[in-house]
Amino acid sequence: MLTGKQKRFLRAKAHHIQPIFQVGKAGVGENLVQQIRDALEARELLKVSVLQNCAEDKDEVAAKLSKGARAELVQVIGSTIVLYKESRENKKIELPKKHQ
Repeated sequence: MLTGKQKRFLRAKAHHIQPIFQVGKAGVGENLVQQIRDALEARELLKVSVLQNCAEDKDEVAAKLSKGARAELVQVIGSTIVLYKESRENKKIELPKKHQ
């Protein structure tokens, strides 16, 4: 679970990246979830764009993607979803420490 400080840090990092996946009228499929899982392993942080023709609500899509990819939902802003998952092989992002 991410703290508020860690989410702010990730939102700032995600600000400059472009969405690399789009969810359209087909919705969230197993293939899309697998591709997002692979991309998160490579990048750790990514954006997903929800197109207007998507039948599902963007919050529903965000919940399905984060659960399916076992990733943290950083934020849903407009029609863009920001996801984070710590990489096992190529860790790039150093999160601020949690306070005890």
